[in-house]
Amino acid sequence: MSKKEIDEVSGTQTTGHEWDGIKELDTPMPRWWLGILYATIVWAIGYWIVYPAWPGFSSYTHGVLDHSQRDEVTANVAALKAARAGREQALANASLADIQKNPDLLQFAMAEGKTAFGDNCAPCHGAGGQGAHGYPNLNDDVWLWGGKLTDIEHTITVGVRSTSVDTRQSQMPAFGRDAILKPAQVDDLTEYVMHLSGRAADVRAVRRATPLFADNCATCHGPGGKGNRAMGAPNLTDNEWEYGALRDDIKDQIWNGHGGVMPTWGGRLSPEEIKALAVYVHNLGGGE
Repeated sequence: MSKKEIDEVSGTQTTGHEWDGIKELDTPMPRWWLGILYATIVWAIGYWIVYPAWPGFSSYTHGVLDHSQRDEVTANVAALKAARAGREQALANASLADIQKNPDLLQFAMAEGKTAFGDNCAPCHGAGGQGAHGYPNLNDDVWLWGGKLTDIEHTITVGVRSTSVDTRQSQMPAFGRDAILKPAQVDDLTEYVMHLSGRAADVRAVRRATPLFADNCATCHGPGGKGNRAMGAPNLTDNEWEYGALRDDIKDQIWNGHGGVMPTWGGRLSPEEIKALAVYVHNLGGGE
């Protein structure tokens, strides 16, 4: 048996390991640390016994309390649905106009609509409906498909360029990418649209583009560029631009003909949720 060696300075036994004259001490762990370690072991064993813990091939150990957070959540959701059933039914039976006139029902619709908006719409339109590049601002009074309650409800239900057979449908041609117009003609049309919105533009380009606009754009946007809601064509004379207001942004839109997709929410959301969403969006500030 090897002889125990005690370090002269610390008075602690060494392990027998030595590196370059440095000896390793066999310092015991503090009692308080060991106490915590043993307490956690006891706690873990008790937890395994009391609560569900160990998975099996087809089930798991339920523990003496048979507690399940999943069952608890399911019960809470069922209780919430039961508590809201009356108002949900009232929402289902009421017209959009009636909801606006009934303060209690309006408050309920706004609360439900806000939740549905945050879960389904905010990733594109922003938490406050302020929109982003390629996604419409829902706070203003500019609506491609109409801003009345019924218009908003229908757009939410069928979507835009989406999967419903009744989806809102429009398509801006890619005049440059698909070689419908020559690059110089796209440049001239860009100046023409700048002119329509009241900004400085090349006068000669505007003059050259006048027949181009009449032949290629007026069918959807109107002779004066005021837009056409029936076709989802935006007004080119205001200062609202979904894909950017800079000259390069406008040229890019004419060249590539961007067109986003709004999902068809009918069938994915209940009719009551769509009603609530329509009311919420209408009351963001830009509804008509």
